[in-house]
Order: sequence, then structure tokens, then C-alpha cells
Amino acid sequence: MMSINTTIAPINTELKSAADIAGIGDTTGVDKSASVNSGASFADTLKAASTNFVSVLNKAEATSIAGIKGEASTYEVASTVMEAERTLKMTVAVRDKIVAAYLEISRMQI
Repeated sequence: MMSINTTIAPINTELKSAADIAGIGDTTGVDKSASVNSGASFADTLKAASTNFVSVLNKAEATSIAGIKGEASTYEVASTVMEAERTLKMTVAVRDKIVAAYLEISRMQI
């Protein structure tokens, strides 16, 4: 006779980063100091995100130059450029949300 396993896996209740939720993948280079449960203010979180954005772009630029010089593989160059592209898209999306929220608040009646 066939037995049916009725065990239910436990639910993971840990908070995940936006990259994990979006399925971006490897987040080893992401600065996790601005996580949800750190208690940082909104301004501190934006500052940390912008610092991370600049460091990712600088890393991609340095790797691209190393690739031109023949010091980095094509895979490394493509990987860092794709990471920079994802970071740029995320930054633009956050900026768009902030601008939309500002415009919504500016239209409110007092």
C-alpha cells in the first residue's frame, strides 16, 4: 500500500531584501546595513542605497576597463555590467515612486 506524506514544511517568517523577493539572485555585493529591521531612518536608508549604487557603478566601470585591457574575463565584465544595470533600474524605479508620492502629496487639499 502506498503511504502519503502529510508533513507540511514550516513557513519562513524572516524578512527578505527586495533583491531576494524580486529574484535578482546573488546579493553578495549588496550593502545590507539598510535592512528593514535596522531601525534606520528613511534618509539613512536612501543614503545607504545611493552609496551602494555608486559603488556598484564604480565596480562595473573598473571591471569594464580591466576587460578592455585584457585583465578581466568577458564573463566578469558582463556580470558586473548586468549587476550595474539591475541597480540602475531599481534606482530609477525608486526615484519614480518618490516623485509620484511627492506629486500626490502636493495635490492634497489643506
